[in-house]
Amino acid sequence: MNNLSDILNQELETIKQELIDKHVSLKMKASGKWIDGLRVEINTNGGALYGEDYTKQLVEGRPSGKFPPINAIKEWIIDKGLVYDISLNSLTFLIARKIANSGTDYYMQGGTDLVSGVITDQRINEILKNLEDVIFKEIADIEFEVLKNEMEY
Repeated sequence: MNNLSDILNQELETIKQELIDKHVSLKMKASGKWIDGLRVEINTNGGALYGEDYTKQLVEGRPSGKFPPINAIKEWIIDKGLVYDISLNSLTFLIARKIANSGTDYYMQGGTDLVSGVITDQRINEILKNLEDVIFKEIADIEFEVLKNEMEY
């Protein structure tokens, strides 16, 4: 593994796995949709790690204000396997009302370290160093070839 795309892909796949591990350790997993939605894409211009739109709510929480999507709350209750003594619709309404009135627990706690606990300045610097090493090696190889060709003439 010595080209930039390979190293970038390896680094992003490692971050992806670390995000999954963090997500599970924070007990955020419900349906698994967030985990399944993480994907790495590498192209000639670089690479990226993509995830679900609601990652923002997992990181920052949801502030109070308006009711969250009722169906999403209902799915979350079912996916989490919550046990309750009232009807599913009643529990869904109560949770949605609580979020509308005071925000999610993540929001009230000031957010989570789902992303910031994985993608740190130190981690970014390590990735840049790994990529820098390969870039310098490729430049040195090119310069060597140029010198070698000049000497042959």
